[in-house]
Amino acid sequence: MFRRRRPLLRAAAVGGGAYVAGKSVARRSAEQGQQEDEQNERIGDLEQQQAPPEPDQQAPAPDQQAPAPSMPDQLNQLTALHEQGALTDDEFSSAKAKLLG
Repeated sequence: MFRRRRPLLRAAAVGGGAYVAGKSVARRSAEQGQQEDEQNERIGDLEQQQAPPEPDQQAPAPDQQAPAPSMPDQLNQLTALHEQGALTDDEFSSAKAKLLG
């Protein structure tokens, strides 16, 4: 009877050790998978933040340029610049002549 106990005890120890080792490997694997999922989610969030704006928010294409301001608008702008002191009398008169003629 004593002879039989040792092989059974040895088998129980080996089996128990294998069970614990397998359980810890499975736990580490699950933790690693969870970390990878969290990292992928953070990367996805960053990519969405850095994504280019939608086409309707972009500047107009070169072939679709904004219309030029009308002549009265340009004259008003020149007058405002002259009154603010950004343009001298000579610069104002030359820009006005260029615009009109």
